[in-house]
Parts: sequence; structure tokens; C-alpha cells
Amino acid sequence: MTYSEIAKDKFEKLKNKKDVLILSIESSCDETSVAIVKNGREVLSNIIASQIEIHRRFGGVVPEVASRNHITAISNIFEEALKEANVKKDDLDAIAVTYGAGLMGALLVGVNFAKALAYSLSLPLIAVSHVYGHISANYISHKELVPPFSCLMVSGGHSAILQVDDYCKFRLVGSTVDDAVGECFDKVARVLGLPYPGGPEIDKLAKSGKNEYNFTVSNSLKHTFNFSFSGIKTAVVNFVHNKEQKGETFDKANVACSFQEAVTEELCEKAVRACQEGGTGKLVVAGGVGANSRLKEKLQTACEEKGISFYAPVLRYCTDNAAMIGSAGYYMMKNGLGFAGLDLTAKPNVDL
Repeated sequence: MTYSEIAKDKFEKLKNKKDVLILSIESSCDETSVAIVKNGREVLSNIIASQIEIHRRFGGVVPEVASRNHITAISNIFEEALKEANVKKDDLDAIAVTYGAGLMGALLVGVNFAKALAYSLSLPLIAVSHVYGHISANYISHKELVPPFSCLMVSGGHSAILQVDDYCKFRLVGSTVDDAVGECFDKVARVLGLPYPGGPEIDKLAKSGKNEYNFTVSNSLKHTFNFSFSGIKTAVVNFVHNKEQKGETFDKANVACSFQEAVTEELCEKAVRACQEGGTGKLVVAGGVGANSRLKEKLQTACEEKGISFYAPVLRYCTDNAAMIGSAGYYMMKNGLGFAGLDLTAKPNVDL
């Protein structure tokens, strides 16, 4: 039998296997991560090699630098994940990998490593969307959570509201018409002279500031579930530049607070309203911006007022990690989805 035939046969048999161990790989941006996940919810290991300090000097991620560091790190991270989980290669049932969305070169490192590993061990390969991974991070943090639910997806590349009808069935309710919210956080942080990554720095600085400045999001989408953040980003950038050009002082903490208040209010209002209309009674936040303390605080308060159950991943699963990819890969496999051949390649963009 060929590798493809062996892998496909094993993939089909996994649907009925009681305990499934999936080794998963994530390399979509600047974190190299390998995890071993049992039955989609139990994390045996989740090793992450972060490149934040490397890219901080550049003020953002440099794609070529990220790719080179993934190549350097991935083999050691793989061995460390096996060791921490106390698992041997022969114990694994499948390999799951992020194939998109992300930086093309960075993704290719993980995809090619996963293909080589799957081939050498004669294991099925499961192609996982990075977006689906972020949603699945909640299954790890909240063992009781099951679909259906509404999901606010907020990251550096996405701002969207999804209706999750089942583990592998999603409907797009609304999305950004321009910039993703995470991108705006990073650009506002940069103009304020804050280090990369900007989101956590804005969150931290805003705690000591006041909501003093009238930064607002676009009102044209008020009655929809879509977002527009380019206007408020430009408003903050222009405000700072004008102050600097005139030699006038301003409180950076107040700018950070005012910007964050406006953006999180927009996200919260539309996410809660979409959840009410969806009728699931459950709202989940996913993606790196889901780590924002003010956003979580607002969502929690609003959900309590409306009788909605609110879920957010624990902090270590909000940002990019392989455990969430292993969880997503498990539920895809259980639904007969995601099986990939050795012709799998990376995609910088994937549909929500």
C-alpha cells in the first residue's frame, strides 16, 4: 500500500478510536509551537518558542527572520513536546498542522515538517485553519463547552462574529470591512512609542489612563454586525502627530485608554447583540485580542446582564499555540474533515 492509502485507512479508523493522541504544529507567525493533545481537550504538552524579543527591535514581525527562526527551533521543540508528554512517536495517532492563514514562509516551515513527520511515521495528516484553532482553544480551557455558541474572533488578522453551529460548522455573521482590530492596536502602540507587541502594551498603559479623548469608530455600520477600525486608527495617529508637530504635550495613557474604550465597546456591543439574536445563550471570545483585559471585563459584565454564559480561553491559549490546533484537528477528524496528502501547501489567507 502507498503512504496515502495507509494514512487514509488510519484516518477513517480514528473516528471510532476511544483515545486519540494528536501531535500538532503551529508556525503561522512568530511562535514555533508543538503540542500533544488527547481527545481534543487534554493537553499533554504545549511547547512554545517565542520570537518576541527578536522582532521587538524591528517594531514588528519580519517574515524572513520569522521563517529562519522557525527552521532553527522546530526540531528541538518537537523533541521537547514528546518528552514533556512522556509519549513516544509510535504512540501518536495523527499529525495536525496549521496550513493558513499566516505568513507564507513561516507556515511552510510547519507544513513541511508535518508532512515529513507524517510520511516517516505513516500517520494521517490533518490540515487545520488557524482561525478554527483559536475557536477550539476554548474547548481546552472549558471542558464543558459544546456548540452551538456565538464567537467573537479578534486577532491581528481577523475581526469577525461567527455562529458556531457545530464543531465544524460555522456561519459568518459579521466581519471587518477594513483593518483587523489587532492590527489597529499594534499601529496605535507604535505611534505612541510602545514596544512590540502593541496590544498588551496598550492594555497595560490604558489602566493608568482616563477616557478623555473623543475617539470613535465609524457610525455607518451601527445597525450591522460588521466592524470598521481604520477610521479610529487614523484619528489616533493624526492626533498624536498633530500634537508632536505643534510641540504640545499629551498623556499617552489617556490616549491608550480612550482608544481602547472605544474599540472594546464596539466589539462588545455587537458581539452580545449577535449572541442574543443567535439564541445560543453562549458567547465565546477567541484570538490574541481576546487576552485584552478590558474587552474581557466588558464582555463578562454585558453577558451577566443579558443572562448569557461567557467563555474566554486562559491566557496561554489566547495567543498562537499548537494545543489549539490539536484540539481543532481532533474534531475535524471526528467529522471526517481535514485529511491532507503530501501535496498540502501553505495558504496566507483562508476563508472564515
